[in-house]
Amino acid sequence: MPKSAYKRVLLKFSGEALAGDKHSGYDSAVLDLLGDEICSAKQLGIEIGIVIGGGNIFRGLAASQNGMNRVRADYMGMLATVINALAVQDVLESKGLKVRVMSAIQMIEVAEPMIIRLADEYLEKGDVVIFSGGTGRPFFSTDSGAALRAVEIRADAIIKATKVEGVYDKDPEKFTDAKFYAHLDYQTAIEKQLKVMDLTAITLCQDNNLPIIVYNMKKAGNLKRLLLGEPVGTIINRSRS
Repeated sequence: MPKSAYKRVLLKFSGEALAGDKHSGYDSAVLDLLGDEICSAKQLGIEIGIVIGGGNIFRGLAASQNGMNRVRADYMGMLATVINALAVQDVLESKGLKVRVMSAIQMIEVAEPMIIRLADEYLEKGDVVIFSGGTGRPFFSTDSGAALRAVEIRADAIIKATKVEGVYDKDPEKFTDAKFYAHLDYQTAIEKQLKVMDLTAITLCQDNNLPIIVYNMKKAGNLKRLLLGEPVGTIINRSRS
């Protein structure tokens, strides 16, 4: 069996990614591909934590910009991430994986409380752990929540799934001359405002020397190749290229 370059990783998916071209709700083909990719990664013996956004259901920041109370809107967004966690749990379990959903907001009927010691034990046993409910507090994005969980579980990297090849200097879907970055250091990503993740998330990764890898989730096999150390996507760390 090929050996992975990583022992434990945190995968970050946006809620919008689950919707595919539908823009809201779920695309069954995307969920199925996501399930196959994670199963393929598990076959490498990797311990996997997952954080999923809630944008396919509700975007707290957008709602607050339209007049809703920001705190209430953010809590609604956190609840959306729990719904997505249950959807992904269902797909993964249908493919034979054992999955634990943990929530930073207590709702014991559907998810376990967010206790890092237990999450660590589950990961060591080979269970996939989906961290939902964000940080449990308003004003933090799911990117920040993902960075926090990755640091807490001592992940070797945080892997952010997107619909393009990695990080560019501008939107490659709008600009044909967009420049692709195979490697960046944290400070360059911050200074150029490349929207890899939000500033809080990147800073947390930088402070804890946690690499960020951004890759195209739409290409089957990409996740496995990345985990095997092949040059897939963009890697952000401390080293300057």
